[in-house]
Amino acid sequence: MDTTTLITLGAVGVVVVGGVAVFLWRRSSADERASERAHEAAQEREPPVELGESYEFGITEFTDHHSGERVAVGKVEGFVVFTEDVPDFVEEGDVIRAKILSFNQGKTSADATFVETG
Repeated sequence: MDTTTLITLGAVGVVVVGGVAVFLWRRSSADERASERAHEAAQEREPPVELGESYEFGITEFTDHHSGERVAVGKVEGFVVFTEDVPDFVEEGDVIRAKILSFNQGKTSADATFVETG
């Protein structure tokens, strides 16, 4: 290969890598904007759950939610519920019932405790 071909291939490589980087940055920015809009919408409405009441919902994921312990994440009418004390046999996609214990400061999510599988 001659020098001109190597320079051309290098330039093409730079353009491709740059294009991929821009695509990923824009996608990430769009995801962040969507998340921010959902958070703002949640702040503007009353929670669809009440303290002390139990609700049934599907688990979308597990996280450590600041505690370092396994916490199930689910939604009731689009409202995020973090549920503690979920047995180890429960998996993503399972339906559970949980009792609402508290809201976060902006009432955009709630903490709950596991009651039973649905």
